[in-house]
Amino acid sequence: MNTARQLLLLSEMEPGQMADSFVLLVSRERSTTRDGKPYFRVQFRDNATVATAMIWSDTPWFEDCEANWTEGEFYKVRARYDENKYGPQLDIDRIRPVNEEDAEDGFDPGLYFKRSRFDSEEMFAELAEIAREQITEEPLRDLVLDILEQYAGQIKVIAAASRNHHAFTGGFLEHVLSVTRAASYLADKYSDYYQEMQPPLNKSLVVSGAILHDIGKLTELDYKPHASSYTPAGRLIGHILLGRDLVREHAAKFEDLSPETLLRLEHVIVSHQNLPEWGSPIAPHTPEALLVHYADDLDAKFHMMATTLENILPGSEDAFSGRDNPLRRSIFLGLKSPE
Repeated sequence: MNTARQLLLLSEMEPGQMADSFVLLVSRERSTTRDGKPYFRVQFRDNATVATAMIWSDTPWFEDCEANWTEGEFYKVRARYDENKYGPQLDIDRIRPVNEEDAEDGFDPGLYFKRSRFDSEEMFAELAEIAREQITEEPLRDLVLDILEQYAGQIKVIAAASRNHHAFTGGFLEHVLSVTRAASYLADKYSDYYQEMQPPLNKSLVVSGAILHDIGKLTELDYKPHASSYTPAGRLIGHILLGRDLVREHAAKFEDLSPETLLRLEHVIVSHQNLPEWGSPIAPHTPEALLVHYADDLDAKFHMMATTLENILPGSEDAFSGRDNPLRRSIFLGLKSPE
């Protein structure tokens, strides 16, 4: 057993262990018990583990938590780490904001921001290469490349969402590239299978729509490394219409882009979430829009399921995960052998 003053990352701590740790406060939610007593549910994390601390009204930290603890700020805690069916837990013994001297103990804020497993420069280069090679209609290709070039800095770093899927630095680009790869594959498959379609499936539109389907998130989300939040425009208009407006604005530069091609591209963007309750004003009415919708939906939902399975605690004896995941469903883990 390690000593109480050992300095560890959350992800290095074992159940029952007391240690010092530098943590990032990522959420602080106030609620009340059935008896009407207030409490806070606070989440801290490093780059790999999120742990919850329950701050009850009769604990010494309640007033400090209510008045001073701030999302996006770093703290040094001494706490006992544990794990239960709700995930990693912290029982705090001491807590204070980090200070300049903590750097001498190895505190590095860069270690605490979750980011894509993949290199953003490499992902962006691949996305631009797909646009150059697979969008064969020149005005459409020029439009897509113009948007990618102007917003490259944002595209490489922002998250895809404030929560639920790809909600981390580089998550937007990881998601868009994955959707584009899948949509490109589906376009090849179905254009070969249904060769007598009139008009034929337009792969240039599929790829363009896949690359730009979420482009409105550049203005929908206020990106910060520790967490993204919605801008006023994001809350009142949403990324679908913001994206359509951005594409229209850039399309005005390209006189050779036909009105029908632009209309079809706009339709891919506004229909990609399929249902009004998901944010789309209209369902897909073209083959290209249908492919992009399902490529997007599959990538988002598979990420949610995969992330849930990645976070199953080692040695779990449960046959199903909990329902506390973005899909709001229990995921089958496998039958457990009787002892």
